[in-house]
Amino acid sequence: MPYKSEKIKIEKTKFDRRIKLTDEEKATIYANKGGLSQRKLASLYGVSRRLIQFILDPAKAKENYQRRIDRGGSKQYYDKDSNKESVKKTRRYKQELFLKGKIKLTKS
Repeated sequence: MPYKSEKIKIEKTKFDRRIKLTDEEKATIYANKGGLSQRKLASLYGVSRRLIQFILDPAKAKENYQRRIDRGGSKQYYDKDSNKESVKKTRRYKQELFLKGKIKLTKS
Protein backbone atom coordinates (compact mmCIF):
# COMPACT_ATOMS: atom_id res chain seq x y z
CA MET A 1 0.00 0.00 0.00
CA PRO A 2 1.50 3.37 -0.98
CA TYR A 3 2.27 6.04 1.56
CA LYS A 4 -0.22 8.90 1.90
CA SER A 5 2.66 11.30 1.41
CA GLU A 6 3.05 10.03 -2.17
CA LYS A 7 -0.23 11.80 -3.03
CA ILE A 8 0.93 15.10 -1.53
CA LYS A 9 2.44 17.21 -4.29
CA ILE A 10 4.92 19.94 -3.36
CA GLU A 11 6.64 20.34 -6.73
CA LYS A 12 6.94 23.97 -7.85
CA THR A 13 5.56 25.33 -4.59
CA LYS A 14 7.26 27.33 -1.87
CA PHE A 15 7.78 24.06 0.05
CA ASP A 16 9.83 22.42 -2.71
CA ARG A 17 13.35 22.45 -1.27
CA ARG A 18 14.96 21.69 -4.64
CA ILE A 19 14.08 25.11 -6.05
CA LYS A 20 16.73 27.66 -5.13
CA LEU A 21 15.25 30.78 -6.75
CA THR A 22 11.70 31.86 -7.52
CA ASP A 23 10.67 32.96 -11.00
CA GLU A 24 10.56 36.58 -9.76
CA GLU A 25 14.14 36.36 -8.47
CA LYS A 26 15.30 34.85 -11.78
CA ALA A 27 13.63 37.70 -13.68
CA THR A 28 15.33 40.24 -11.40
CA ILE A 29 18.72 38.61 -11.99
CA TYR A 30 18.17 38.56 -15.75
CA ALA A 31 17.09 42.21 -15.72
CA ASN A 32 20.32 43.10 -13.85
CA LYS A 33 22.41 41.53 -16.63
CA GLY A 34 24.97 44.33 -16.88
CA GLY A 35 24.86 45.62 -13.30
CA LEU A 36 26.41 43.40 -10.67
CA SER A 37 28.96 40.66 -11.31
CA GLN A 38 27.92 37.02 -11.29
CA ARG A 39 29.79 36.43 -8.04
CA LYS A 40 28.06 39.33 -6.30
CA LEU A 41 24.65 38.17 -7.52
CA ALA A 42 25.42 34.64 -6.34
CA SER A 43 26.38 35.80 -2.85
CA LEU A 44 23.38 38.14 -2.72
CA TYR A 45 20.94 35.30 -3.45
CA GLY A 46 22.90 32.56 -1.66
CA VAL A 47 23.35 30.34 -4.71
CA SER A 48 26.28 29.24 -6.86
CA ARG A 49 27.81 31.41 -9.55
CA ARG A 50 27.11 28.63 -12.02
CA LEU A 51 23.36 28.91 -11.40
CA ILE A 52 23.56 32.67 -12.01
CA GLN A 53 25.51 31.96 -15.21
CA PHE A 54 22.80 29.57 -16.42
CA ILE A 55 20.08 32.16 -15.71
CA LEU A 56 21.95 34.86 -17.62
CA ASP A 57 22.85 32.56 -20.54
CA PRO A 58 20.17 29.87 -21.08
CA ALA A 59 22.15 28.44 -24.04
CA LYS A 60 24.91 27.36 -21.63
CA ALA A 61 22.32 25.68 -19.42
CA LYS A 62 21.01 23.69 -22.40
CA GLU A 63 24.54 22.69 -23.43
CA ASN A 64 25.30 21.55 -19.89
CA TYR A 65 22.06 19.55 -19.73
CA GLN A 66 22.86 17.85 -23.04
CA ARG A 67 26.38 16.94 -21.85
CA ARG A 68 24.87 15.39 -18.70
CA ILE A 69 22.50 13.29 -20.83
CA ASP A 70 25.41 12.18 -23.04
CA ARG A 71 27.34 11.02 -19.95
CA GLY A 72 24.41 8.93 -18.73
CA GLY A 73 22.33 11.49 -16.87
CA SER A 74 21.87 11.23 -13.13
CA LYS A 75 22.40 7.46 -13.12
CA GLN A 76 26.11 8.13 -12.90
CA TYR A 77 25.70 9.32 -9.30
CA TYR A 78 22.94 6.94 -8.16
CA ASP A 79 23.52 5.38 -4.76
CA LYS A 80 20.76 3.07 -3.54
CA ASP A 81 21.30 3.68 0.18
CA SER A 82 21.55 7.44 -0.21
CA ASN A 83 18.41 7.50 -2.35
CA LYS A 84 16.53 5.41 0.22
CA GLU A 85 17.45 7.87 2.96
CA SER A 86 16.44 10.85 0.81
CA VAL A 87 13.03 9.32 0.13
CA LYS A 88 12.50 8.81 3.88
CA LYS A 89 13.46 12.41 4.62
CA THR A 90 11.10 13.72 1.93
CA ARG A 91 8.22 11.63 3.28
CA ARG A 92 8.85 12.94 6.80
CA TYR A 93 9.05 16.51 5.51
CA LYS A 94 5.75 16.17 3.65
CA GLN A 95 4.10 14.57 6.69
CA GLU A 96 5.33 17.42 8.89
CA LEU A 97 3.93 20.03 6.50
CA PHE A 98 0.65 18.11 6.29
CA LEU A 99 0.28 17.90 10.09
CA LYS A 100 0.98 21.63 10.44
CA GLY A 101 -1.78 22.28 7.87
CA LYS A 102 0.54 23.93 5.35
CA ILE A 103 -0.28 21.46 2.57
CA LYS A 104 -3.27 19.27 1.82
CA LEU A 105 -3.67 15.71 0.59
CA THR A 106 -4.68 15.65 -3.08
CA LYS A 107 -7.54 13.40 -4.15
CA SER A 108 -6.81 11.12 -7.07
